[in-house]
Amino acid sequence: MIRVVLPYHLSNLAGVGREVELAVDGDATQRSVLDALERGYPVLRGTLRDPGTAQRRAFVRFFACGEDWSHESPDATLPAQVVGGREPFWVVGAMAGG
Repeated sequence: MIRVVLPYHLSNLAGVGREVELAVDGDATQRSVLDALERGYPVLRGTLRDPGTAQRRAFVRFFACGEDWSHESPDATLPAQVVGGREPFWVVGAMAGG
């Protein structure tokens, strides 16, 4: 099981707690985790990725094991700690402004 930590506004939208557990088919990649998240919680479709291009939304970041995975390939395998459920995959709303 992959543990995913969601920001408050998305966990509230999905009607779940801050952390959810997902079963992922095949390799655990950003793409497979986000696919499983959107299948399990359809209300989140379009909030993390553009529905047409599947590209990450500009103000959403992904972290694994304390590292920013936002610009990694969506098909790169996530770290073993995340795959094994010891560490969560974080979805973070980026901040902007000056």
